[in-house]
Amino acid sequence: MSRTLEQYQAVIEKCRDIFIKKTKDYGTSWRVLRPVSIADQVFIKAQRIRNIQELQQQKVEDDIAGEFRAIINYGIIALIQMGLPADNPYIDLPVEEADRLYREKAGFVREVMENKNHDYGEAWRDLSQESFVDLILTKLLRIKQILRNNGQTLISEGIDANYVDIVNYAVFALILLDEK
Repeated sequence: MSRTLEQYQAVIEKCRDIFIKKTKDYGTSWRVLRPVSIADQVFIKAQRIRNIQELQQQKVEDDIAGEFRAIINYGIIALIQMGLPADNPYIDLPVEEADRLYREKAGFVREVMENKNHDYGEAWRDLSQESFVDLILTKLLRIKQILRNNGQTLISEGIDANYVDIVNYAVFALILLDEK
């Protein structure tokens, strides 16, 4: 498990580095994204990975690993957004505050991973990259349905739990890609 934690943290740190650099370049322009828009952004990334997997070719240079990193960052952005007031998304967050929120949400996601890894073992190590993409797409379709239901569920997990799983699936996919 300690190897997994080291690998996991390395992936998150690389994603956080990208997040911080983009925040310095663009500010927190992502604050204007509504919940469905974030889900759509993650969907675009996951669908692109699936297309590359199925076609075995690509025309745009961005690699699959980069798309998984984008999924992680959008997933964490979604979790951050859920905790911020929606009344004025045009106010930029300072870089330090965005970084603090990123670390907080990434830490929570990691904690969930550790708890699930305890219960499930490291079953994810036996999954294919294709399965991770399919699971991410499934979670996105669930999020979109929950949004259509005005955020309400009868017996199912909410939007936040689905994003936590999406981030963890993408981290696992990157760990396995790095091991190849």
